[in-house]
Amino acid sequence: MKAGRKKQLLTEKETELMNMLWERGPLFVREMVDLYPDPKPHFNTVATTIRILESKGYVGHEVFGGSHRFRAIADRSEFRSKSLGEVIKNFFGNSYKVAISSLIEEEKISVDEVKEILELIESKNATHDSESGKHKNTEP
Repeated sequence: MKAGRKKQLLTEKETELMNMLWERGPLFVREMVDLYPDPKPHFNTVATTIRILESKGYVGHEVFGGSHRFRAIADRSEFRSKSLGEVIKNFFGNSYKVAISSLIEEEKISVDEVKEILELIESKNATHDSESGKHKNTEP
């Protein structure tokens, strides 16, 4: 991403193209069009969208003859974190607790998955505490 630019969320069409580049590596526009299910978007539509991504600094290209092969410059994890943060802020009052509660209420996450998340949190806390030299008081 270009220095000094504010990170922007991707549109649905931009996200589709970025996922192609993140998952498959550098691609020509024709290859991107071929990856879409039928009915496929028009070549010019994909070319315009990829050029917008390039102007935003998320995509770069190499020239091969008269063609351009595009590659992702932006890191996928950067967008994952930013997008999740925006959803939490805009739809859950900036509360991850409310977001997770909503997933539980709507049965979008299982008890086993919640247990796995708790284990990850406990493991991360234990690692953090041991690295920082802190010891938890385990006495009642």
